[in-house]
Amino acid sequence: MLVNQSKLLNTPVLSVQDSGRIATISSAIVDPDTLKIIAFRVYGAVNDEGGNVLDTKSIREYSNFGMVIDSRDELVSDSDIVKIQKAIELNFNPIGLKVETKKGSKLGKVLDYAVTNDNFTIQQLIVKRPTIKSFLDPELIIPRSEIVEITDYKIIVRDEEKVIKERALKEDFVPNFVNPFRKTEQPSPAPSHIENPADIDKQ
Repeated sequence: MLVNQSKLLNTPVLSVQDSGRIATISSAIVDPDTLKIIAFRVYGAVNDEGGNVLDTKSIREYSNFGMVIDSRDELVSDSDIVKIQKAIELNFNPIGLKVETKKGSKLGKVLDYAVTNDNFTIQQLIVKRPTIKSFLDPELIIPRSEIVEITDYKIIVRDEEKVIKERALKEDFVPNFVNPFRKTEQPSPAPSHIENPADIDKQ
């Protein structure tokens, strides 16, 4: 099942050990290499160690009641997990990024995104249309499989908007795609963008 990122905000974090709410989700931490929420920041945390980050791997279940974890000890600080610390330093956030096609057609800006409710992988981009186009079509849903490049400022998608709309209606969004955000094995800094995701799959 897919759930919008905006719906996850203010979700209660429930502890089995404490039999109740111990924190509340405040924001998502996204790894740009996998385009996946790897952790959530929380507020109001009941934690003796002062941790305010929840690794998504610690979430046992997500439902309408909240996110269930074993205990308050699952809440960590920024520096406790290297991968989370690196993602925080990159400060990547899809919200607000411009979206364009490979031909340069401007589709709008990312308003929200939808993730799977089991591993929190981003599967859809919800794009707010430019003012001129928003009267007839205020939002555009783009499946993850259409993403071919991403930079600090924009996301490039493969097809023109008409084709994207048709595919978004037909696809069931099972994650069967070439990942344009996968890191290479070369000891070089993570690239700011990837031109040809098909080549990565051959490595």
